[in-house]
Amino acid sequence: MSHSDGTRAVHAGLPAPAVGEPFLPGPVFAAPYHLDPVTGPGENGYARTEHPTRRALETAIEALEGAPTLAFASGQAAITALLLAVLRTGDTVALPSDGYFTVRAFAEGTLRDLGVKTVLVPTAGPYPDFTGVRLVLLETPANPGLDVCDVRALSAAAHEAGALVAVDNTTATPLGQNPLALGADLVVASGTKALTGHSDVLLGYVSAHDPTLLGKVETWRKQTGAVPGAFDSWLAHRSIATLDLRLARQTANAAAVAGLLLSRSDVTGVRWPGLPSDPSYPIASAQMRRIPGIVSFDLGSAERAGRFLSAARLVFAATSFGGVHTTADRRAQWGDDTPPGFLRFSCGIEDAADLLADLTAALDASA
Repeated sequence: MSHSDGTRAVHAGLPAPAVGEPFLPGPVFAAPYHLDPVTGPGENGYARTEHPTRRALETAIEALEGAPTLAFASGQAAITALLLAVLRTGDTVALPSDGYFTVRAFAEGTLRDLGVKTVLVPTAGPYPDFTGVRLVLLETPANPGLDVCDVRALSAAAHEAGALVAVDNTTATPLGQNPLALGADLVVASGTKALTGHSDVLLGYVSAHDPTLLGKVETWRKQTGAVPGAFDSWLAHRSIATLDLRLARQTANAAAVAGLLLSRSDVTGVRWPGLPSDPSYPIASAQMRRIPGIVSFDLGSAERAGRFLSAARLVFAATSFGGVHTTADRRAQWGDDTPPGFLRFSCGIEDAADLLADLTAALDASA
């Protein structure tokens, strides 16, 4: 029987009911486990390679992404593992020119030193011929500019050229879209953001149907030890139950915030893929089941952005996104290639009326 997103999120990864046992068992903190003196390890041997709490989390994410999953200590650990497990000297990787800037920095440093060539491609196109490319990494919606690409069409073009396709699903979450169902070979994401949503966990994951591909990533994880701890894994699993509810409020708040920002002449560059006027709307509305609660806009200068954040009472200045608290981040301060007054605005789950009132007052005070 097929269940809705909310039901799947609530029940994802839970063990079969057992009298006297909790719905979600608490974290197991052991690192080594008792071994059979003759045959060695059973289901668990050593926490870096096998761990029951991490395995339960991976089962939960698998239920949402639709494929076997490996959890990592952070989103960056996950995407690093994917790139280093798949790419070899002489390969070419296509990366989004407007995606997460740390991935580009990794490519321009470590991957270049390993003899891997990088081609930067805008999320919204135009797209090159992928002939000779080993891996095409897509990020959609892109962070922080929120452009959207057609995963199905780009996957078909990449596969025709002999390339693998990975999609960074951080911004959308698996309740927003399922890239593997659209033709991608791998999904990678930061679970630090909306997936867990409480700003108290660092987490990443990689999902794939192909056991050979996922096996390469798992070997890399085993040999480098880039695993999440037991308590982080448990916190993440606990948080997934409310994912559908949190996303519903965040999306509704983003729609209200985007509408308010569009109405103001002192705000420019408003982007939210759920707006019919947004350049990404045609693809996003066809491809995504839910538009994320992220809005981007420009206040013209770093000084005004700073005044806005100082005046806001419900908007915290923070560099993550997707949490239950509304946050905003001036991306240029981190070296991201954005205008000095550009803000990535992540809607929390506050009441929309309160959020709009605070946003209006802060914009007025900053003008």
